[in-house]
Amino acid sequence: MKPKSKILIIAGSDSSGGAGIQADIKTITALGSYAMTAITAITSQNTTGVKSIVSIDPKEIYNQIIFTIKDIKPDGVKIGMLHSTKVIDSIVNTLDKIRTKNIVLDPVMVAKGGAKLIDNKAVKSLKSRLIKRVRLITPNIPEAEILTKLKIKNKNDMVFAAKELLKYGAKNVLIKGGHLNSKFVQDIFVNKSEIKIFNSYRYKTMNTHGTGCTLSSAITTFLSCGKPIKKSCELGIKYVNFAIKTNPNYGKGNGPINHLNTMSISRKFR
Repeated sequence: MKPKSKILIIAGSDSSGGAGIQADIKTITALGSYAMTAITAITSQNTTGVKSIVSIDPKEIYNQIIFTIKDIKPDGVKIGMLHSTKVIDSIVNTLDKIRTKNIVLDPVMVAKGGAKLIDNKAVKSLKSRLIKRVRLITPNIPEAEILTKLKIKNKNDMVFAAKELLKYGAKNVLIKGGHLNSKFVQDIFVNKSEIKIFNSYRYKTMNTHGTGCTLSSAITTFLSCGKPIKKSCELGIKYVNFAIKTNPNYGKGNGPINHLNTMSISRKFR
């Protein structure tokens, strides 16, 4: 099988493999595309929490991106963990050189276990410099609350927060509703002309580590293959939901999902 498209991932590393750049690579590969990487930070973590975070020099992040795209032109870019203003500046300085409209920003701010992954200055820089440069931003509810300084308690609050993000220059917003207590999960897509609500069944499981990273990478992959933005969101959500449903139940805490749920092994390799 030949890869359908090429994706550049700009994100942090998760040593446990469930989230971050490891989840991104698995997702992009499982959906039939080719993954390239620029690592922004190295974390020591497992399903129970984050032990430490080591930043990568912004100049080296810049070099990873520029040297990679000089050789292989990406059809899409997924941006994840950006923990400081200098890192965000280095990313912004590369975007004109990448030359693709299919850029998805997952504003990773808090780990599943509660560890903060970004500083306050970086939040301001992300809002003022980066949001307007991407095609889609995919915050969960806590991230949308940090970005908008609003409290989100229901579906109407999600829509209002999404519209606030449009005021910062966002072209399209997908707010993920997994943090609300409800029988169904509602993810809400908003741009200046429409609102679309995606309803999904909520599975009772602790194994949801890396869902945000996975969803943004899945959406980027579908976009890079030519799918419309709403359809890419729909397909990405379906992929994540089935990955949660079929999770491998690894670890003692918030375990990973099943990124391989779209793949089947050729008979000769069984």
